[in-house]
Amino acid sequence: MPDNQAAVLSRLADCLGPGGLLTDPDQIAPYCRDWRSLFHGTALAVMRPADATALSEALRICAAAGTRIDIVPQGGNTGLCGGATPSGSGVNIVVSFARMNTIGEVDATDGTMIVDAGVTLAAAQDAAAAAGMVLPLSIAAEGSAQIGGVLATNAGGSKALRYGSARELVAGIEAICVDGTPLNLLRSLRKDNTGYALRQLLVGSEGTLALITRARLKLRPALTAREIALCALPDDASVLRLFRIFQQHAGDVLEAFEYISGVAMDLALTEVEGLNFPFSERAPCYVLLELASRQKDLRDTLEAALEEALETETVVDAVLAENMTQAEALWRLREEQSEAQRLAGASIKHDISVPVPAVPTLLTQATAACAAIMPDVRIAPFGHVGDGNIHFNLVQPAEMEGATFLRDGKALTDAIHRVVHDLDGSFSAEHGVGQLKTDMMETWRGGAELALMRRIKEAFDPAGRLNPGKVLPPA
Repeated sequence: MPDNQAAVLSRLADCLGPGGLLTDPDQIAPYCRDWRSLFHGTALAVMRPADATALSEALRICAAAGTRIDIVPQGGNTGLCGGATPSGSGVNIVVSFARMNTIGEVDATDGTMIVDAGVTLAAAQDAAAAAGMVLPLSIAAEGSAQIGGVLATNAGGSKALRYGSARELVAGIEAICVDGTPLNLLRSLRKDNTGYALRQLLVGSEGTLALITRARLKLRPALTAREIALCALPDDASVLRLFRIFQQHAGDVLEAFEYISGVAMDLALTEVEGLNFPFSERAPCYVLLELASRQKDLRDTLEAALEEALETETVVDAVLAENMTQAEALWRLREEQSEAQRLAGASIKHDISVPVPAVPTLLTQATAACAAIMPDVRIAPFGHVGDGNIHFNLVQPAEMEGATFLRDGKALTDAIHRVVHDLDGSFSAEHGVGQLKTDMMETWRGGAELALMRRIKEAFDPAGRLNPGKVLPPA
C-alpha cells in the first residue's frame, strides 16, 4: 500500500472512531458485490460513519488526500443494477450507512418524520405506525433496504399506484457533497419557491451527486379498513380490463394492483418454501389487488367489482383474504418473486415501464420476441400494472448453463428494448440505471437531455469521484 494511502486510512480511522473503518479484506468483501453476485469490484476500505458530522470530515480527508479516491455510497445493498457496487478500477472507498440509523421526530400534525439514511424502510414504517401514521412506500426488500438507498434510486413498489414513488414522499433531505460540504435541505415548508428544488435532484441520482444522510418523509393517516384479493385471469389482455373495472368501483381506495404471470407464479411455488397456492387450477396470469381506506364497507366494494369481473369473464376465479394471516400469505406470492427467480438460476432482469394502456401489448410482443430467439427461456414477468411498470425478467432454460444464458442474453434484452422503445417506454422504471444500463443512456436520453445531466454532475462532482461509472456513460 502506498504511504499516502496508509496515511489517509490512518486519518480516517481516527476520524470515524472504533468500528468506523474496515480495512480487513474479509470484512470488505461483502461490500464489493451486489445482491445477485452479478457485479464485483474492489475497495481499499469501508467507512461506517456514526453521523453526518463524521462523514463530512471523512469526505474532506479523502478530498485532500493528494491522490484520487473514489467514493461509493451503499445502503442495504439490495439493488439489482450494480449501482452500489464499487468498480474494479481505481481506488474505491465504500461508505456504509448502517450505523446512521436514528429515527428522529415523528410529527403527526405536520405529517412527516425525520430519519437517518441508514434506517431500514421497515423500521421507518414501524415508527410511523407507532404514531398512528403510515409511511406509504412498500417494496419487497423493505426489511433490509435503507432510506438513503430507497431515495437515491427513487424506489417505487406496490403502492406507487396510489401514493407515487419515493420522490413524491420526500419533504426534505440532508446530504454531504463529495468535498465534505453539508447540504441542509430538510426544511418542512409546504410551499417554497425560493430557487431550484435541489432535493429532487438528489432523489433518483443513485449517489452520483451527493450522499444523502437524513430525510424528512411524508406520512399519511393510518387506514383502518383493508381488503386483499388474488384473481386468476384467462389472459394478459384481461389485466387492463380488470384494472378499469376496479378504477370505476374503487378508484380512490385502490392501493395496489400487482400482475404476476403464470410462469412467475409457478417458479415461486416451486422454488420458495412455505407458499400457499389458493386455487385448484393454475391460470395464465394473476392480479393481486388491495383496497384501503378509513371506511368499513370495503368488502362490498371489492365484491361488487369482482362480480362484474366474473360476469364479463375478465377473471376466472378469485380468492379474498378473510384475515391478516391470509392477507400476508397472498402478498408473499408477489413479494417472493425476486427471490424465486434468484433460486431458479441465472436471470436477466428488465425494469421497464410503458404507458398503462400499452401493458398488454408489451407483455404479448416481448414474450413473442423472446420465444422466437430462445424457445426454452422461462419468461417470468411481474410488476405494477397501475403505473405501467413491469419487471420483464427472463430465467435461464432448465437445460442451459447459467453462464451460457447470461452470455447469449443480449439478443433477448435487445428484443425487449425494441418493443419498449416502440411503445415510448423506459428501460429504468424504479430500480435505477446503476452500472448495468449506462450504455443505453446515449440512445434513450441523448442530445440536450444527457448533456444537461452531465453538466449537473460536473457542478456537484467536478472530478467525477462520487460513485463513478454509474448512471451516466463515459463522456
